[in-house]
Amino acid sequence: MRITIIGAGPGGYEAAIMAAKLGAEVTVIEKNVVGGTCLNIGCIPTKALLASADVLTTSLEAAKFGVFNDHTTVDLKQIIERKDKLVSGLVKGIEFLFESNGINLVRGIGKLIDFQTVEVKHDDGSVEKLVSDKILLATGSAPICPEMFHYDGKKVITSTEALALKMPPKSMVVVGGGVIGCELGQFFSRMGTKITIVEMADQILMVEDESVAKQLLRQFKREKIKVFTANGVADVNVQDAGVVVTLKNGEILEAEMMLLSIGRSSYLKGLNLEELGIKIDRQGHIEVDDTLETSVKGIYAVGDLINTPFLAHVASKEGIIAAENMLGKNKTAVHKAVPRCVYTDPQVAAVGVTEKEAQKRGIPYKIGSFDFRALGKAQIIGKIQGQVKVIVDEKDVVIGASIVGPEATDLLTELTVAVHLGLTAAVLGDVIHPHPTLSEAIMEALHDVHGKSINKVSLRL
Repeated sequence: MRITIIGAGPGGYEAAIMAAKLGAEVTVIEKNVVGGTCLNIGCIPTKALLASADVLTTSLEAAKFGVFNDHTTVDLKQIIERKDKLVSGLVKGIEFLFESNGINLVRGIGKLIDFQTVEVKHDDGSVEKLVSDKILLATGSAPICPEMFHYDGKKVITSTEALALKMPPKSMVVVGGGVIGCELGQFFSRMGTKITIVEMADQILMVEDESVAKQLLRQFKREKIKVFTANGVADVNVQDAGVVVTLKNGEILEAEMMLLSIGRSSYLKGLNLEELGIKIDRQGHIEVDDTLETSVKGIYAVGDLINTPFLAHVASKEGIIAAENMLGKNKTAVHKAVPRCVYTDPQVAAVGVTEKEAQKRGIPYKIGSFDFRALGKAQIIGKIQGQVKVIVDEKDVVIGASIVGPEATDLLTELTVAVHLGLTAAVLGDVIHPHPTLSEAIMEALHDVHGKSINKVSLRL
């Protein structure tokens, strides 16, 4: 079985390795660097920067732990260099995996000719055609940059340029209060940049519950990050000194730079989809069935190209499923329990339905919650802000959960398993959790569903 994959991001490269392990002859076409947006200009580099910001925060608060450091300084250039080194090492790791699994990596731009043929245009202008039995599309997405924002990569930037800045700007307007806007906004704030976040929705992190957004907003206020919600941008004027932004409420903001973080769109450019009859929905996503096959038999699509959450771990899972299906299996892509993670401080992590979604859908539910401040481990490490919230249906099955607080993105896995397997709060809460750990907050929240949390403090008025 010969398989050609266009795109070497999380969906493409994991599909390639899985297909090779299943015995396929695999060719991957990539126009840039393997690893895609996630590894090169997304998840990994962003978290590398945030790790440096965490070290800075810990250093500044060291006196609380009896450790004194009077010479804490920040060098963004070195932070960027560390990030670049980490990314380079991980890229080489993927290239090694390709080599060790016998995967042929072709540099160039891929274009569909028919259901078995891909034309590759190389940097030197030469063209070659690759014929295979199955084709996987995994070209990912690109930042949305409406013309009204006058994106130039200098004064008006996206996350791509933000991750390469060698000096923090004095001020920055962040348009979009989603994951990218909140993460990079807080990072640059901690580097000394005056940050203003503008969000059209009623709250930041609009897909999460209001209580979750309020926890993060509280921290932003402490750090003097100004946030406008239920507001949008009416006009952008790019000048030599910076950017003048007029909001829809008439307020005028001036900053050295503006960061666009209003979302991403599927990257379909040059794939030749319409000519082959591959269906695209109204939102610009490739339509696929439950096996991730497109409307053209033998051609599959995964990741940010299809109408599923634009997340690296979703693309990776879909890539593996697509590879197995191309090799004769009949696996279904299930998105019941997709983790949603925000690596701010405090971290935010959620899975399944939110409380407001349960209300909208008319699902009978109950909630259990527990604050980190009541945990010994949270007190020990000095990170007491936040809580765990668990949502169960009328049968006590965990259908959703959110965590705001220390290591929330790691803690979420237990609750993701619960949603995926349909476990009840009673069953999961009966598991012995180690002490002292942050995971005890999950146990207490599960107990609280039934009013049996031992350590939850109730205020009596």
